[in-house]
Amino acid sequence: MRLDGEIKEFEYEEERESGEEMNSVSNSINLGFSQQVVVGYALTTKKKQSFLQPKFELIARDKGIIFVPIDQHRPLAEQGPFDIVLHKLLSNEWSQLLEDYRLKHPDVMVLDPPYAIQCVRNRQSMLEDVAALGLADSYGRVCVPKQLVIEKDPTLIPAEVAKAGLKLPLVSKPLFVDGSAKSHELFLAYDNVSLSNLEPPLILQEFVNHGGVMFKVYVVGNAIKVVRRFSLPDVCKRELSKYAGVFQFPRVSCAAASADEADLEPGIAELPPRPMLERLVGELRRRMGLQLFNIDIIREHGKRDLFYVIDINYFPGYGKMPGYEHIFTDFLVGLADSKNQKQLEL
Repeated sequence: MRLDGEIKEFEYEEERESGEEMNSVSNSINLGFSQQVVVGYALTTKKKQSFLQPKFELIARDKGIIFVPIDQHRPLAEQGPFDIVLHKLLSNEWSQLLEDYRLKHPDVMVLDPPYAIQCVRNRQSMLEDVAALGLADSYGRVCVPKQLVIEKDPTLIPAEVAKAGLKLPLVSKPLFVDGSAKSHELFLAYDNVSLSNLEPPLILQEFVNHGGVMFKVYVVGNAIKVVRRFSLPDVCKRELSKYAGVFQFPRVSCAAASADEADLEPGIAELPPRPMLERLVGELRRRMGLQLFNIDIIREHGKRDLFYVIDINYFPGYGKMPGYEHIFTDFLVGLADSKNQKQLEL
């Protein structure tokens, strides 16, 4: 078994603009809104299908928001004009084009700035801000799992793990997040010898028993929505001595893995305290400069107030978030209102 260690740019399909899409701005004039918010979007075909669902577009249009596709093969300055730009294209070329546009058009809200996204494209740097917070209060403590970055020789992994004092089992993830399915691959290693079968660059995290349930915390500006997802099952000492090898697991955060309606033990099902989440999200927004992201959190099994952040994702699959259509629409309306208020004050 091998991990693809190269950082590859995500390949994007050219989005063909239909006549309806190309004329969406001019046609919207007839809708009767005193003010319209034009949101340009640059998304992969898959992301567009999951995010711009018909119900969402209808609700947004009722609030005066229209979505217009951005042609990646034309200069951004020749398109629009846009009030907001939504994007999730991860090529270096696109990031540079968008950053140049953002600096030349400060009146356009770019969600989110390319420079801010960089921190969550590396699984080492994405958790550094969480660790630096040292968040602990009466509601609980938020930590990150003990982890180790392996950049090169896989034969040295067992020795590096022993040197760092990491305890088995270990979760292995690709170090870099490039938007591909491969960058979300997940492996669980039960013994030291098998670690050499992994291919760097990767990050190893100590596995924390958490009752098989993860909390996915969606962030849309100031709004926070928490859902439960089934996760990897707990590993007991007997299983650790019984099994050997490195096992691949499917992504545990898909909508089909929802645990919100499951019959769970109260200590496992209880959501993280809201005040703690608000403080965590507020600090991360300030430190990272992001408005659109989600945090994957687990609670150590048997410890009611000890939580671990295990992953942070930029512009996650909001289509899986219950009620995202209204939450995201309100967010966009709020951005437009804030922009208009600032212009009135000038």
